[in-house]
Amino acid sequence: MVRLTRAGEYAIRGMVYLAQQHATEGLTLIGEVARAEKVSSSFLAKIFQSLSRAGLVESQRGAAGGVALGRPAHEISLRDIVEAVEGPVALNRCLVLDDPCERAETCPVAPVWREAQKRLLAVLESATLDKFDGRWRPPALRRNVAPADAKTPH
Repeated sequence: MVRLTRAGEYAIRGMVYLAQQHATEGLTLIGEVARAEKVSSSFLAKIFQSLSRAGLVESQRGAAGGVALGRPAHEISLRDIVEAVEGPVALNRCLVLDDPCERAETCPVAPVWREAQKRLLAVLESATLDKFDGRWRPPALRRNVAPADAKTPH
């Protein structure tokens, strides 16, 4: 089963909170984010260190300290966040190996893994922080959803 760890989930929740609070204009205390998202403040602080190393957040220590988005919300995707905390996103270990699997050329399932991986990454890349206002839909669904004002044939 492909799953995010708690760190990955909390990183996403924390970053969405910052984006929704328009934290690029000022600093937000990690404790405020932790309370709002109901997560451990100390655990979230460690997660935000990883996000800071990746340039996704800026942090300032001290009495007037806090965190803010390191780039505009439209430039930060869920893929960026997950990979900053979890490492490369992969549906199967053969997709992230430095040395190709000895079966890579003959594996009948490899093309399926590669296509699924490509689609997963496309969805995660299209989901940028500015889109979390309730209107975001995965790219494949956008094409198949009729506009709300479209007339249906009788």
